[in-house]
Amino acid sequence: MLTLQQWRSQGRFIHINGHKVFTNTAGDITKPALLLIHGFPSASWDWEGMWQALSEQYFVITLDMLGFGLSDKPKNADYKITEQADLYTQFLNTLNINDIHILAHDYGDTVAQEILARQVHNQSSITINSVCFLNGGLFPEVHKPLFIQKLLISKLGWLVPKLMNKQKFANNLVTVFGKNTPPSTQVIDTLWTLLIYNDGLSVMPKLIHYINQRRQNRERWVGAIINSNIPITFIAGGEDPISGKHMIEHYKKLIPNARVQEFPELGHYPQVEDADAITQAYLKFREAIKKRG
Repeated sequence: MLTLQQWRSQGRFIHINGHKVFTNTAGDITKPALLLIHGFPSASWDWEGMWQALSEQYFVITLDMLGFGLSDKPKNADYKITEQADLYTQFLNTLNINDIHILAHDYGDTVAQEILARQVHNQSSITINSVCFLNGGLFPEVHKPLFIQKLLISKLGWLVPKLMNKQKFANNLVTVFGKNTPPSTQVIDTLWTLLIYNDGLSVMPKLIHYINQRRQNRERWVGAIINSNIPITFIAGGEDPISGKHMIEHYKKLIPNARVQEFPELGHYPQVEDADAITQAYLKFREAIKKRG
């Protein structure tokens, strides 16, 4: 497992829209580009377990979104999903890449849905060739936020950063991981460090409003999956209380010819809990769509 220091040393900071953003790329730039989009409340480090294997096959691209990880966390930002999507497209522009595949997780699923919606509505210069979603609130009607998330989004949300500490954070993390794949001390330490970096706790009450944005934009973001003509798959840990088995079943109901790979014993962070298994599942998806031409 890469330490945060190792991960940071591999990446670089760039300025996008006046903000300092941590970015990372690896692999051969002539190979197909794969954009990795992280979840809430973590950062691009979540992908470290898959990074090496994926970079041998693709040119992998990621960043820490605004308000997350090692990137800037401005207190006056609106933290709209559309703005996070802009961040990725602008980074791709700096790399002269406009042809991509997407692998996303959690909050990142919603950002990927927005980027996909732009393609569906002919609002983008980026061509997306496939999307793989990991555990996330693809359908707001069946998303089950944790109590801490409900508290964050309430009028008392401002209290959460004042009351949060590493132990409480660890307790919440354990509840969303699979019973047999709990977070290691290194995972807890790293995610906590990323969360509190640049006073990150203070922007959590603003970031959490992505839950409201999902409801407000449901037609556009769910429609992006339903109306897209590219290969899409959902790889998910079934033990996730937030977006596990119930989200998988709903996905199968709503999406015609749904491609789903369920890992019954994994939780909300499948790529952290069993990076090798999720890497293989993703590569299997890519191989299958390649064969279909």
